Amino acid sequence: MKTIIGIGIVALCCAGCSTTHRPQSNARLLLPLRPYVNEVANELDTIAADRKAVLAEISATITARLEAGADAKLTFICTHNSRRSHMSQIWAQTAAYYYGLDKVHTFSGGTQATACNCRTVTAMRKAGFDIEDATTGDNPLYLVRYAEDRLPIRAYSKLYNADDNPKRDFIALMTCSAADKSCPVVKGAVARYAIHYVDPRLCDDTPTETIAYDERCREIAREMFYIMSEVRRQLNGATGT
Repeated sequence: MKTIIGIGIVALCCAGCSTTHRPQSNARLLLPLRPYVNEVANELDTIAADRKAVLAEISATITARLEAGADAKLTFICTHNSRRSHMSQIWAQTAAYYYGLDKVHTFSGGTQATACNCRTVTAMRKAGFDIEDATTGDNPLYLVRYAEDRLPIRAYSKLYNADDNPKRDFIALMTCSAADKSCPVVKGAVARYAIHYVDPRLCDDTPTETIAYDERCREIAREMFYIMSEVRRQLNGATGT
């Protein structure tokens, strides 16, 4: 009997020391998305320490807003709102859902409006998102579904201060260096962070095009999951759970 109790105590201790960030809600992610998400959630330790430091600052700001009883609104900004900002918005919302952070809301926009690039859509579909072509034309609307019990994300190119985006009390996240330089002050933002990603557009119409978009999708997914996992850890620490 003592042996059984001892084994149980050891198991509990090991569970308490685990560094794996488990989902905090009964997430109903789309089935095709789950394998990719599970892989990403187990890759968080591969992020470089200096990059984690930047992402941790973002996590702390999000946590502070949630602890104050406010919603955390994140607007991802790049030049054309075509590639990196859309990937970031979609993955951040998915990660927030995965970790049970219902008061985190994500948006994206650009310093110019163009179109959500078809290569972006292809990479996100490969990851497991259900993406519907809702309209056609020069700037089509895509409906991106990530969970069975959530409304789809409306993905199309727009300015960061467009009507569908928050005008104040949001966290601005600059995903490209060009937008970061051209927009040093983001009106209405309570905080502003630079999280530049290499533009996969540089590989458009080359033999490495698909690899570039898939790599950027994976990199952004990891970092958005790291941010949200840290928010969940901090909130759990504050509540003692």
